[in-house]
Amino acid sequence: MTETRDTIIEFPCEFPVKVMGRAEPDFVLRVAGIVREHVPELRDADIDTAASRRGNYVSVTVTFTARSQHQLDQVYRALNADEQVLMTL
Repeated sequence: MTETRDTIIEFPCEFPVKVMGRAEPDFVLRVAGIVREHVPELRDADIDTAASRRGNYVSVTVTFTARSQHQLDQVYRALNADEQVLMTL
C-alpha cells in the first residue's frame, strides 16, 4: 500500500532546508554530503552558513530544487538520522 498525502507545495520548487549542529570542523561538509545523496546537482553556491553568537553552533541552509514530496522526506529523514544534526527546519 502506498501512502498519498496532500501537500500545499507545488513541485518542482526552490526549497530551503536549515540544519543546525555543533560547530564541528566537518559539519558543513557532512550536511552537504547527506543532501547530495538525494540532490546530486547541489552546488556549493546553494549552501549558506551562519555561526552562533559564541561560535558553538552553526546553521547550514541548503537551497535546492525539490522535485517531489518524497525527495524532501528523504532529505529530512537522512539529516535527522545523523548524530551531528541537532535540528532541521
